Amino acid sequence: MSLFRPVLTVGSFTLASRVLGFARDVLIAAGLGAGPVADAFFIAFKLPNFFRRLFAEGAFSAGFVPLFSRLLQREGRPAALAFAEAALSVLLPVLLGFVTLFQIAAPWLMFVLAPGFADDPAKFELTVTLTRIAFPYLLFISLVSLLGGVLNALDRFAAVAATPILLNLMLILAVTVLAHFTPTPGHALAWGVSLAGMAQFLFLVLACRRAGVALRLGWPRLGPRVRELLRLILPAALGAGVVQINLVVDVVLASFLPEGSVSYLFYADRLNQLPIGVVGVAVGTALLPTLSRLVAAGDAAGARHQLNRALEICVLLAAPATVAYLAIAPELVGALFQRGAFGERQAAATALALQAYAVGLPAYLLTKALTPPYFAQADTRAPVIAGLWAMAANLVLNLILMQFLLHAGLALGTALSAWLNVAILALGLRRRGLLAADPRLKRTLGGTLVASLAMGAACLLLARQLADPLAGSEPVRWAALGALVAAGLLLFLGLTQATGAVDWRRLRTELRRRR
Repeated sequence: MSLFRPVLTVGSFTLASRVLGFARDVLIAAGLGAGPVADAFFIAFKLPNFFRRLFAEGAFSAGFVPLFSRLLQREGRPAALAFAEAALSVLLPVLLGFVTLFQIAAPWLMFVLAPGFADDPAKFELTVTLTRIAFPYLLFISLVSLLGGVLNALDRFAAVAATPILLNLMLILAVTVLAHFTPTPGHALAWGVSLAGMAQFLFLVLACRRAGVALRLGWPRLGPRVRELLRLILPAALGAGVVQINLVVDVVLASFLPEGSVSYLFYADRLNQLPIGVVGVAVGTALLPTLSRLVAAGDAAGARHQLNRALEICVLLAAPATVAYLAIAPELVGALFQRGAFGERQAAATALALQAYAVGLPAYLLTKALTPPYFAQADTRAPVIAGLWAMAANLVLNLILMQFLLHAGLALGTALSAWLNVAILALGLRRRGLLAADPRLKRTLGGTLVASLAMGAACLLLARQLADPLAGSEPVRWAALGALVAAGLLLFLGLTQATGAVDWRRLRTELRRRR
């Protein structure tokens, strides 16, 4: 099966979600700014999201999807669904216990996760309260991860990719409507997070029923396959979640920096996550079940081909996005966030963090493509080794760079450590014979780099010409930003076609044929 169709499906829904996410972040920035309530909410929001990406979408998916796909390939659908039911029966009580324990221990854990807030008792207490409200989101989204793994392994990607849209809609309603009835907008947003998790879970339950899947909840039993899943999950938590762990380290250290530092990193990471979410998540989601089936069938050549196409997709977005963020970050942040409680000083600080994160943007995307081949072979140990080296490098770099660049130093340290992670993963796959760049990938890489650099120079010059409109009224600002982005995109598309990096006409023909 070609990666093009599932990547397009997941990427399209993710793009819609990111557009709504920007609307959500604009409203949050206008209402909260970058003050103590914003810092408290972003900590409360990041914690369940961290565990979601680390365990639910990261470690659990890395272990569950290959095992489910292998059973589907070798023993058929009934055996695969029986395994999913056994995993659900064990996962649910574990989640209930973990969420309950976190609710009880939240004040003590906050001394570890946001130690710098302890100097401000009111801010510390608010952070604990909002975290307790938002944390049940983890319970529902972990169940969403299991149901989504089943649907993805059955080549049903659309419903799973659409679930983040519900989160953004719920948070928009929270900040615009519910905030009028809560002590602070942060309280409303925290309740919105938990309610969004419930809505996403119910949505996928219905999607599973439409796909003919109705998982039954039985008595928890650690059978051979569930034990194999657990053996894969623990090391995969580090291997698949190294970027998320590094981002949490950023937040812990940022709590010691001047007020607003946590918020600057959050807003910058939101922009940085756009290409990661649209392409990186789409590639990783589609690649894992595809590679798992190829590995189970012993088709090494097919696995190499699919990995090359995944890397090609990553390069095509990572290079222009990185150059664009480095060239016009102030214009992007100013147009998107600078209004209400989010002023010029906050926009400048966020833009600096975005440029630092952008240094590692290609590495974040490449990690999404380089990790699934290990998981497809049921190997979660090798990514752990890469992750541990990257985390150690991240901590050292952060402690050094934050002395000179404050919050931007934290972002830059995370970016540089991500490249180390990529280098170790790529070397391991090359030794296994799974990574070998074919002529098409080499041509795409060279042409895309040339086109991206030329596009960045043009955007930088055009941004200077549009300086006054970009600082004007709201409609004028959005129109100027739209013109700047459109000009850069058209130039990039034309240059990649001219250099032979990609034949957009061929891809358009293929898209029509697949439709």
